[in-house]
Amino acid sequence: MRRERQPASSGKSSSSGKTPRSGAAALPRWRLWLRRAVRWGLALAFVGAVALAVAVGLAVQRMPSFEALKKSPAGQTVRIHAADGTVFFSLGPNYGRWLTLREVPQVMQDAMVAVEDRRFRYHPGLDPVGMTRAAVFAVRTHGTGRRMQGASTITQQLARNIFLSNSYTWTRKGREMVLALALEWKFSKDELLELYLNKVYFGGGSYGVDAASRRFFGHSATQMSLSEAAVIAGLVKAPSRYSPTADAQAALGRAGVVLETMVDAGFITRSQAAGAEPANVQLAQETGQNSARYFTDWALPQLDMLIDEGNEPLDVYTTIDLGMQRAATAAIQANAPGGVQGALVALDRDGAVRAMVGGTDYVTSNYNRATQAVRQPGSAWKLFVYMAALEAGYKVDDQVVDEPVTINGWSPRNSSGRFAGPMSLRTAFAYSVNTVAAKLGDEIGFSSVANMARRLGITTPINTHPSMVLGSAEVRVIDMTAAFAAVARGGVSVQPYGITRVTTADGRLLYQRPAERGQVLVDHWVAAGITDLLQTAVNTGTGKAAQIGRPVAGKTGTTSSNKDGWFLGFSSGITTGVWMGRDDAKPVGGLQGGRAPARAFADFMRVAVAKRPIEPFDTEVKLPEWQLEEDGEAYFGAPEEDGALVDENGMPIELPALGPPPEEGAAAPPPPPADGPVLNQQWIEEQTGRRPPADPGAAPRAVPQLKAPPAAAPKIIVPLPKTPARPPNGEGDRTG
Repeated sequence: MRRERQPASSGKSSSSGKTPRSGAAALPRWRLWLRRAVRWGLALAFVGAVALAVAVGLAVQRMPSFEALKKSPAGQTVRIHAADGTVFFSLGPNYGRWLTLREVPQVMQDAMVAVEDRRFRYHPGLDPVGMTRAAVFAVRTHGTGRRMQGASTITQQLARNIFLSNSYTWTRKGREMVLALALEWKFSKDELLELYLNKVYFGGGSYGVDAASRRFFGHSATQMSLSEAAVIAGLVKAPSRYSPTADAQAALGRAGVVLETMVDAGFITRSQAAGAEPANVQLAQETGQNSARYFTDWALPQLDMLIDEGNEPLDVYTTIDLGMQRAATAAIQANAPGGVQGALVALDRDGAVRAMVGGTDYVTSNYNRATQAVRQPGSAWKLFVYMAALEAGYKVDDQVVDEPVTINGWSPRNSSGRFAGPMSLRTAFAYSVNTVAAKLGDEIGFSSVANMARRLGITTPINTHPSMVLGSAEVRVIDMTAAFAAVARGGVSVQPYGITRVTTADGRLLYQRPAERGQVLVDHWVAAGITDLLQTAVNTGTGKAAQIGRPVAGKTGTTSSNKDGWFLGFSSGITTGVWMGRDDAKPVGGLQGGRAPARAFADFMRVAVAKRPIEPFDTEVKLPEWQLEEDGEAYFGAPEEDGALVDENGMPIELPALGPPPEEGAAAPPPPPADGPVLNQQWIEEQTGRRPPADPGAAPRAVPQLKAPPAAAPKIIVPLPKTPARPPNGEGDRTG
């Protein structure tokens, strides 16, 4: 039987077919997955790289130019300078002057690079070493609640400051990295460092090294020392925590860390670090004042009328004198009674506002009572009454009669409740006699008084009712002060102003106040005549508390029931107006113009004119020696304090002994014996040189007598009159 052989190839074929399959099965599964992961990883990396390149490329195309990035972002910076050039207040972010990299001292550049990004010159915008360190820190502190350690390069910080916010999100971080790469692609390292040094935030509203240097050291960053550079560089990490004005010790400690970092990075030697001594750095004196905000709130809105609108940083140079401002604030706070507000405006001879206080505390109330509030001026309004009378032909020595008077049913009364009879215009003004002011207004016309007030700068409504002569019309402190300043200027108008010059941050002039000569409002002799009366009121009348040891002219004012107290006056080229009262216009016991307001005026003026030469007035007052003696405190005391009876200006009132009325036709009783020199108006005028001595043999004139006991103030002694009728509205009758 024939046997059929199987092809040998079939067995071989079967055997060889199993061999590769057996080898594949022997390959570990993890290698297969590793190969796949590598392949997918490379693919994803390639796609990511392409996407990143596209994103960076798009960012580069959309990124502004270097010159565009140099411009300040939205939010205008306005720096307010005092009269001496000192910056005492800033609005908005402060960017200082843009400094090129060559202008920034090398120590400042090195300090910033050392402490913020020492590999800045070598990485492409992202620092792998720093990112790795941050990742390790994040793993170690996971779950502890601690914030991830910063790994941002200078370029990343720049991208965040210019284009992004400070929120801690992965999305923001990714955009920050893309923008950092784009910045590195488009700009050189020097350009990036220049941008960073001029835009990084250092606290206190200051952006950039120049703004920070001016803020903390008072000079430009171009003059920065190693010690100052260490302080500034240390602020970036935590501007509020390490601010030298907030915590000097923390700032010094941080500056020491910066110096050590600079040594470690090789920027400075150990000996240079030891010689830096940050503790000896001189910090700029804090010049900001709470009350100065009243001035800036008044002055800055005027910018809209002075310059065209824009967003560029501005430097506004003003008239305010910081020393005077401090003195004004102290004078108001020290003299305003409890629960009473106060306001003060001080003008230089051309209208420059040197000090402005609108209340006792700006934080408590930012309502500016110096420029916004309207209050009755009381007898301070008599300035316009007497000026109108002088212009109409009256002389300061003309005789008038203090007697009961009724005008259109209105019968004014004097603060003392009495009438003194014949007296000079000077005496009537010095002792603020209401009846004489009413008679003058009636004779020259109330419209003439209103016209005089309007001429001298009163902007509020003025009525022509008879009671207006006693200050029933409401006025602003700044307007009344400007009116008195016009008198001090010899009858030439004074327009209060606060801004002298406006420039851009790089010094380009936008506005310069032109020189103004003013307009002649009244003849010089009228201004000289009222100045004569005003200085008499301070030397012998209701304003004695305003004396400061040099010629002063001024006038008190007190309204009905002591709702308002005023003193306005001038000396050595400074005119100051002071008002005190409650915002709700309630009466205040003892608030008379000759007391707290006059004392506040004196406290301020002693400081304001201390460095100015003494300027005599056209008419100099020379008082007898007994009138130059210092008054006791009882002179200004209230009845509840020492029992002395005073009027609303703080002036003493002497009540003569009363006996039975004389029979009709009987001779008048002889005057009481004097316990000191008894002076009449003619004697005063003779002694002060206002009139030649009278014939010794001539009989004395019947005029009101001024009695002056030794070491006491002069007092008007008059008989008690009949009680006059009060005004129908009760306003304007308590003036002084």
